[in-house]
Amino acid sequence: MTNWMWRTMERYGQKVTVQAGEDTVSVRAFLQPVTERGEEVRETVTPIGWVDGRLWLYLGQMALEETDTLGWNGWTFRVRSCRPYYIGDRLSHYWAALELEREAAECGS
Repeated sequence: MTNWMWRTMERYGQKVTVQAGEDTVSVRAFLQPVTERGEEVRETVTPIGWVDGRLWLYLGQMALEETDTLGWNGWTFRVRSCRPYYIGDRLSHYWAALELEREAAECGS
């Protein structure tokens, strides 16, 4: 990871925990909801209540697998996809799309 990205992550990133198999790792990352066009949130009303259908963006120093879960602020997320981003031939960071675990379980993902 490039030095400036590492310093930025350490200073401004949130503390998150990644459950990768049997291992739990604490890392710093940027985590935020991905808004729809016009700032509208994709939502659904189900028999058990309102479901927030937003995806969440992860920018971090750790590669995530689709079988991993990520914990932050009392919420648990599942990984939809993850890929590395490079500046030149140096790894800058990992980008991942996440969804709240409850919604992932309801969809059968």
